[in-house]
Amino acid sequence: MERRVAEGVNILLSIGGREKQAAGGRTFTRNNPMTGEPATIAAAAGIEDAKAAADAAGAAAPGWAATGPNARRALLNKAAAALEARANDFVAAMMTETGSTEGWARFNLMLAAGMIREAASITTQIGGEVIPSDHPGKLAMALREPVGPILGIAPWNAPIILGVRAIAVPLACGNPVILKGSEMCPRTHGLIIESFAEAGFPEGVVNFVTNAPEDAGEIVGALIDHPAVKRINFTGSTAVGKIIARRAAEHLKPVLLELGGKAPFVVLEDADLDEAVKAAAFGAFMNQGQICMSTERIIVVDAVAEAFAEKFAAKAASMPCGDPREGKAPLGAVVDERTVHHVNALIDDSLSKGAVALAGGRSEGVLMCATVIDQVTSDMNLYRDESFGPITAVIRARDEADAIRLANDSEYGLSAAVFTRDAARGLKVARQIRSGICHVNGPTVADEPQMPFGGVGASGYGRFGGKAGIDAFTELRWVTIATEPGHYPI
Repeated sequence: MERRVAEGVNILLSIGGREKQAAGGRTFTRNNPMTGEPATIAAAAGIEDAKAAADAAGAAAPGWAATGPNARRALLNKAAAALEARANDFVAAMMTETGSTEGWARFNLMLAAGMIREAASITTQIGGEVIPSDHPGKLAMALREPVGPILGIAPWNAPIILGVRAIAVPLACGNPVILKGSEMCPRTHGLIIESFAEAGFPEGVVNFVTNAPEDAGEIVGALIDHPAVKRINFTGSTAVGKIIARRAAEHLKPVLLELGGKAPFVVLEDADLDEAVKAAAFGAFMNQGQICMSTERIIVVDAVAEAFAEKFAAKAASMPCGDPREGKAPLGAVVDERTVHHVNALIDDSLSKGAVALAGGRSEGVLMCATVIDQVTSDMNLYRDESFGPITAVIRARDEADAIRLANDSEYGLSAAVFTRDAARGLKVARQIRSGICHVNGPTVADEPQMPFGGVGASGYGRFGGKAGIDAFTELRWVTIATEPGHYPI
């Protein structure tokens, strides 16, 4: 990526309801991972631009907080329709910026539109309660109110879903937002903002900032430090999440973090192996394994390990990778060469320590095959390190108890899965796995707009989704009204 003065810029900042270039006309270029050619030239915000976005959100806060729930609902529904109307633009942007397949782009669009409509539906559900008071004549209430401007920081891997998630429920709760777009997909995130602008949100309610990669730290820092910004949500790596949490803690600002994962997929001896294979392949290789919930550890009890491994290897081998522009293969490109080097290093380390490759292997480019590494043990990097690529580890367990132990032998705790024909047994095992999400007889990769989404441990804290998001993006206040004379001891 390179920085330049504005020339043919096709993604601008959006501050206070107006598109604008960055101060000094600075831009940066995002290149197509497949071709290396420029995909997007975007505005490269400076600190003054970041402060202007926060100022605009702060100025808009009182008016947006006072806007009625049905007015907010109507605008959100318009934004969902505007998003869907840009379907082909989103597909083109995701293909060129991140190397994704058309199927993944259209799934992103579908789920993101659903998230906006779910957010619209909760505008009238941001309630409170009347709490009995010990004092005669006192009406005591618990009220949920908007907190003020929310900073949402979204990643590239599911860019429409996660860009929308960063702002939809905050808006529904009466908060202005600032979306800090990913430098890996500024066009894709910019299309989200275009959709919200078309819906007619008031000036300053929806703001958008993009930055050159080398400026990310100072831009995010300036936004977190700004007094108008009241809360932050971030989806991305655990390492960056820790930096954001520390910075926000200096100002006592709450943060919602959805971070990395190393999702375990437990296969018990009574599992339907064919169903397990299908779900594991989807979870491991959808979007080339570049999903926070991706199946990274398949933990199989010894009794069925050989049978599962044979079936799963055959499934992986049947899933070719190919140029996403041609649309002929289930796997597209990974996002950059760094991913290639990282996955190759995990393969090399595992094989050098005794693991066995059942499918796939090393790659010399961003088109990486579905790779299955069997007999992975705790001394291998693949056992613990998040791969975020099209590779999964098969780990052998002695029995159910050992499988649970292995599933919990990770700092991460986002998603998990358990396969068994005994639903009661599956629920019992699921309750013993430390994760924010667990699916019995389903893949680790799953999301619905109304569900509480988030993890534990190194996977973060807080929950997106439906009513759980109301708690994250409102302030709970105790308000009383005295209707009778008071009696005091002094």
